[in-house]
Amino acid sequence: MSQTSRLAIPPPLSLYIHIPWCVKKCPYCDFNSHEYKDSNGFAEIESLYVDALIKDLEYSLPKIWGRKIHSIFFGGGTPSLFSGKAIHKILSQVRALTPIIYGAEITLEANPGTIDSDHFEAYKEAGVTRVSLGIQSFNDGHLQSLGRIHNSNEAKKGIEIAMRHFDEVNLDLMYALPNQTLNEAIDDVKTATLFNTQHLSFYHLTIEPNTFFFKHPPSLPIDDVSANMQEKIEDILTQHSYQHYETAAFAKPKSQCQHNLNYWQFGDYLGIGAGAHSKLTFYDQITRESRYKNPKQYMEKVTTQHMIESETIIQASDLAFEFMMNHLRLIDGFLIKSFEEKTSLNISTIDKELKTALDKKLITINHEIIKPTILGQRFLNDLLGIFLK
Repeated sequence: MSQTSRLAIPPPLSLYIHIPWCVKKCPYCDFNSHEYKDSNGFAEIESLYVDALIKDLEYSLPKIWGRKIHSIFFGGGTPSLFSGKAIHKILSQVRALTPIIYGAEITLEANPGTIDSDHFEAYKEAGVTRVSLGIQSFNDGHLQSLGRIHNSNEAKKGIEIAMRHFDEVNLDLMYALPNQTLNEAIDDVKTATLFNTQHLSFYHLTIEPNTFFFKHPPSLPIDDVSANMQEKIEDILTQHSYQHYETAAFAKPKSQCQHNLNYWQFGDYLGIGAGAHSKLTFYDQITRESRYKNPKQYMEKVTTQHMIESETIIQASDLAFEFMMNHLRLIDGFLIKSFEEKTSLNISTIDKELKTALDKKLITINHEIIKPTILGQRFLNDLLGIFLK
């Protein structure tokens, strides 16, 4: 970004809190998660990690001083491995150290194999307002092939318990699973709609580097079949009054995930915890930073205030792509004035790229809004590649 550019009004700020442990590492997972194998129990490491998170936030305050937190998200790993007492302590310190907007969405990811009614009650008392359950499938065979620690009955029971405690519940599911048929994908989406939760996420399984599936590729549905799955899922969810508002997200009216929306709208976020990422806007620049991934190393680094492993300034030449990489995931696209406000760039700087995307029928443009077409949604990577320098 040039020295003359100015970002006088930063976008909304969210807080992401990473819990890096799981009972078992799933073969498709490329997130920063680590199996917890200490036979001495989880309480000691939980306490040490909570203290590290609080110190991390304290040391990060100068970067966000005076800014309000609009949403909080506990991600992982498996945050539901942590006790209600631990979540309460974290949120109490967040409230003491930072201003939080009234009614802020506070989400916690949970695995159906690690929770019960007492867990959810404790999370609610701690201040959690929304739970996101990692269901993935209701088919026991597919759950087994995905390495999940729960079965279909436990998934259904977990949903019922969550809905008794929380008004806002999301279910994460995947499709195009190993050896999955179109009818099995349809069964999953139909089962999901029976619970009538406020939010559903349906992700296409992708094979990522550094995963077991990458080293040992499973047999996946061919592209035409997975495309049919996607179309059927979208059709069925529309019939059940779910609004498709982001590439993989569907919500009942007024139940969109505010935390994820802030990501997709190129908002700011402070990430604390092992491997957490941040994107922060300052008066004259936008930066990205990431913390050390290994939990033990992260906790050691926090004690000396050196928990940040890398920090970069987003260059002006990359800003348009960064903005598009987020905003074009949204079905409704973005306001042109939002692009200019959040990047300090004039929309004319990407006229060539916009024309290319328009000619390929990947976007539509009017005098106020740019949005992806159905084709652009289906071939999002191709659309984003147009803006990549």
